[in-house]
Amino acid sequence: MVRFAVPPVSTSGPAVHSSSVSVVAVIPARYESSRFPGKALAEIAGKPMIEHVYRRTSAARSVGVVIVATDDERICDAVEKFGGRAQLTSPAHLSGTDRLAEIAASLTCDLVVNVQGDEPLVDPSMIDDAIAPFRDDRDLQMTTLRRRIEDRRELDDPNVTKVVVDRDGYALYFSRAPIPFTRAGCPPAPAWRHIGLYVYRRECLMRLTSLPPTAMEQAEALEQLRALEHGVRIKAIETMHDSVGVDTPADLEKVRDMVRGALALDR
Repeated sequence: MVRFAVPPVSTSGPAVHSSSVSVVAVIPARYESSRFPGKALAEIAGKPMIEHVYRRTSAARSVGVVIVATDDERICDAVEKFGGRAQLTSPAHLSGTDRLAEIAASLTCDLVVNVQGDEPLVDPSMIDDAIAPFRDDRDLQMTTLRRRIEDRRELDDPNVTKVVVDRDGYALYFSRAPIPFTRAGCPPAPAWRHIGLYVYRRECLMRLTSLPPTAMEQAEALEQLRALEHGVRIKAIETMHDSVGVDTPADLEKVRDMVRGALALDR
């Protein structure tokens, strides 16, 4: 089923800091999305959405190799057409993380980055920021991103995942509920939106995907809770950037408008 044989990744390339880590970014992209089938191939400024994600991920300075992990030949063909790398994975996977792990099983790298295939505006610096802490902390197993919530509507929206962190920036809990709760008359604590970009030590990723779903994970429909329930600390890095996900045709139109506006400014 493999369309592209993934080569071993060397750690001999240039390092951003004194210690070097090898990094592979994997972009899970399935065709049969329940709300928007085929969205990975939806056109944005003359290119399929998956190409925008791939090129932005490739622009991250810390990433050595980028691979699209998909269950569909059409997505593979589109990626290969623009010169990218794609690998077919099992159609039986229930999550993008499981698809990621299938690819990671054949890799010889230190870190695996999970970049969502439906976020064509992801900023390359967000990926670099999520990778950076691993260079100075050999015990770190997993990172993600968070952005300050300024709009109360975001806090109350169950489609927006929230995260609360300790004093060192490690996640205490993720929820669709408005956390932290603020009692009347009390000063509000900082509220953070979780941005679903993850970086794993390869061994950590393989361990987590070998474990069964947990109660909190299933209740909230948030896979990252499996890591917390099994004692894996997740460093949540603050970012000023946001990433716009495409879940519906209406989201796609918003992204198209944003890209058109950016292109007009560049002229």
